Amino acid sequence: MNTDGLAAEARRAALRSYSPYSRFRVGAVVVDSEGRRHTGANVENAAYGSSICAEATAISGAVARGVRRIEGVAVACVDADGVDNAYPCGNCRQLMNEFGVEWVVGGAGGGSEVPRPPPSGLPPQGHLKKCT
Repeated sequence: MNTDGLAAEARRAALRSYSPYSRFRVGAVVVDSEGRRHTGANVENAAYGSSICAEATAISGAVARGVRRIEGVAVACVDADGVDNAYPCGNCRQLMNEFGVEWVVGGAGGGSEVPRPPPSGLPPQGHLKKCT
């Protein structure tokens, strides 16, 4: 799969994030089995448990369009201060496993695309951003 430009597209999606509480803007692009791209951004809520990750919004949008197989995901954070820390959370990794994601690409604020292991191979990492 050619992932050229996916991290940049995920960074553009992050600019549409609604994240007034953490100010941690994340975007995602999922690529379905037919090569179509579906974008998403994180959506926060004052009741933090009601917040939705960028990966989940992108996957949900794809599913709403009838997609049942997702090849890969690109995820990026525009507020990562150049640190490549845009790892999917455990809930998103499980969601990706559900739809058969085979590859993940990450990208930080101005960084380049960084291949990630498939969701099943990602270590259980929490969010690494220091809140300011």
